[in-house]
Parts: sequence; structure tokens; C-alpha cells
Amino acid sequence: MTALDALAERVRRELELTAYPRPQWLTSRQHDGEPVVDVLIVGGGQAGLTVAFALKRRAITNTVILESAPAGAEGPWTTYAAMHTLRTPKGLTGPDQGLPALTPESWYRAAHGDDAWEAIQFIPKEHWQDYLVWFRAATEPRMRNDVAVTGIRDAGDGVLEVSHTGGRTFARRVVLATGMAGNGEWSVPPVIRAALPPQRYVHTGAPVDFRRFAGQRVGVLGGGASAFDYGASALEHGAASVDLFYRRAQVPRVNPFRWMEFYAFGAHFPDLPDEDKWKFTVQFARTNQPPPQQTWYRCTRWDTFAWHTAADWSAVRMDGDEIVVRAGADEFRFDAVISGTGPNVDLAARPELRDLAGRVAVWADRFTAPAGWEDNSLLGYPYLGPGFEFTERDRGSAPWLSRVHDFTYGARLSMGLNGNMNSGLGAGGRRLADALSRALFLEDRHRLFASYQDYDVAELVDLGRPADRVGMS
Repeated sequence: MTALDALAERVRRELELTAYPRPQWLTSRQHDGEPVVDVLIVGGGQAGLTVAFALKRRAITNTVILESAPAGAEGPWTTYAAMHTLRTPKGLTGPDQGLPALTPESWYRAAHGDDAWEAIQFIPKEHWQDYLVWFRAATEPRMRNDVAVTGIRDAGDGVLEVSHTGGRTFARRVVLATGMAGNGEWSVPPVIRAALPPQRYVHTGAPVDFRRFAGQRVGVLGGGASAFDYGASALEHGAASVDLFYRRAQVPRVNPFRWMEFYAFGAHFPDLPDEDKWKFTVQFARTNQPPPQQTWYRCTRWDTFAWHTAADWSAVRMDGDEIVVRAGADEFRFDAVISGTGPNVDLAARPELRDLAGRVAVWADRFTAPAGWEDNSLLGYPYLGPGFEFTERDRGSAPWLSRVHDFTYGARLSMGLNGNMNSGLGAGGRRLADALSRALFLEDRHRLFASYQDYDVAELVDLGRPADRVGMS
């Protein structure tokens, strides 16, 4: 028996040991002559797998994950992520939902050995993808790959109709687990998009063949870790030079995520008053996070790498075959540009959310920032309920929106650490699974009460005396 075989047996045993209570409490339903799943999860990466397993632990098993990517290629890890390792320290947990045999450490030690685990600080991204593939096999969610969701609408009778490239599926609840761009799209600033033909720039949220940069002068806008990773990858594939531009006056040195990684913050951020949620999120935007140290060295080891602070791009133009960028008081000339500017939040930009977009409440509808804490970039974030559910812009106009739960980057203002961050999978997955369980239980309360009234399984089956009784003296 291999170490991974032994670990799989441990998983099965731990699931048995922690399976109480066991009864399946939900019943199958139909709508329009078709079966209804209790929860449909859009996205089969780390967030979707975490939610499916957390639901399974609550005996909610009539679920399905729809994932647009082929099996084994879910998420960014083997597609567009250009880092060498995760940025979260190796001791992270979350998908496991507290089951020791399912933790990344347990898998890594079984797959690569104790010495290999002790030797690393961060898990290599390809190994993380391997872990997620193994996690899927170990937890056995019902999942369909190569299926893209195209729409979500109210079907009546407490059911949603989810349209997708494989047909349609009816569901009582829908979870969006579509990652960083799950509430919008990767954002290329207008200063780039309006000035350059599409073949002259790329975004860090798109797969790239970095050999395209061989021999080229590359300009990178953005100071996040992905911007550094893409710049380093360009240099490693023969770029003549890379210049990276910060809008900030100084390079961030402190990572606020490390402060956030304690249980209460992840579990109870959603319970904060709105003003506190807003201030935490604005403060994060003001400080941001640095690239990991090894990512910084990955770039600065090259003499042909330079970084520039307080250097936002005010103008971009073509001059013949050269790209001319004005940053501050200076002009720079490049052959190609990388936009490391992250995602925006715009529900209408997502095909599956276009029917919902104008009906969903956003923070601009519910909140006015106190003086000194204004940040217009946050106003379009969805204003979520305590279980990650969408809320109505006009109260009473579309109550079915509460059946759609947002476990993506767009949830961060309402919910804090959540499904698009490794450090948010544990607490976020538990809160979401509990919210779904609560909602389904409350909806089924009348059926459950009738079932309770009809329950007649006797435990006391013999009203006689035991055959081996001892007489009283």
C-alpha cells in the first residue's frame, strides 16, 4: 500500500468517525418534470470543492458542480498563474473543513515525503493543483467539467433555472465559486485599452505564452504579486528588459493578510457593522500587500529589471511600432505591455449574471462612507446578506435573488476573507454551508414537521422482563 493509498483509507475512516448524525434529511423534488438539485455550485476550483465537501458534511448531498474547464485544469494554477508557489504559508487549511487527513500537509507528506514537506515554506502551485485533484477524488463531489453556465433566472416555486452549455439544471440554491473575476472581469485600464491594439498587451488574468516577449522591452503596470510574476516570467523567457510601475509612492512592505489570518476575523467579519467592514476594506486598499520576498528576488536578480514608484501611466500612444508610455514626468518606450491591474467588479460583465445585475443591491445603494474613508472603487460591490446571499436593490422586487450566494472576490467587502482566497476557505466555507443548510431547513420546516409527527420507529420493542433477570432478595 502506498502512502497515498494509506491516506485515502485515513480519510474514509475519519469521515466514518465524524459522520454523526447520519440521516439524510432532504428529499428529492421535481420542477417542470425535471429533477431539482438542492445546491448547484458554479466553479469547480478550490472554492467549489470546499463548499461541496462542507455541504456533504451536513448531509446535503444532492448537489452538483458545473465547471467550464477540463478536468484537472480548474482554477488558475496550471493555466494563467505565473507564480512558482502559493503565497499563503504552507500550513494553510480550509478545504479539509477540519478533517486532519484531508489537510494539504497530510497530502503533501504522503505524496512527496516528510523531508520534502520540511524543506518548503510555500507549496508549489503545480503541487497545489495536484492536491485539489486528489481532494476531489477523496471527497467525491458530483461534478461536470467542460460545462459553462450562461444564465440564472427565477423559475418560480422556490427554484432557479440555471442555463449552461450542457442544457439546463433546476436548483433550489446556487453558489458562485468563480474566483477573482467571478463578479466582473479582468480590468485593463482605458489608458491602455484605448491606445493599443489587443495584440500589444496582455493581462495577468489570461494565459500567456511568455516566449512572445523574447527580445522585447516590456512595461508592466501594477505592483501586485501577479504583476511581478508576469514580469519575472517575461525575463525568464528572454525579454530584453522589464520596467514595472507602481502608482503608489512606496513599495508596500507589510502584508495585511498575515494579520487577518486568525479564526475570529475569518469567522466574524461578516457580523461587523457596515462602517467597520468598509474601513477594514479601505485600509487594506490603502496599504495593499507586497509581493512575496521570493517573488521580489525573482525579478530583482535580473539587471534588466527596474521598478518605478509614484509612476501611474497618464498617457499611452503608438509611435510607429513602439509603445510610448508617459509615467510621471518621464516617457518610456516598449515593445509590449502587461496589465497587472487585477479584476473589476461589474456583475453585468459576467454572462451568467446579466439577468441579475440590475436587480442586485450594491454598496452604493445601502451605504455612505464617512468623511476621509471614501473609495469609489468599492461602491459597485454587491451588498450581501449574512450567508453570502445577494440582496435586492429594490426591496420586494426580486426575492429570489437571495437564493444566489456569492463566494467570489466580489464578496470581500461584505464577508471579508472568503472563497477567492486560500486563507478564507475554512471559515468562509463553514459559514456558507451553514447558511445553505439553515435556508433549506427553514424552507422544509412544514414537511419536516409532518415527517416528525409520522415518525414511529420504536426503540422500546419488548415490554416484558429480561429472560436472565435476577430476582430481588
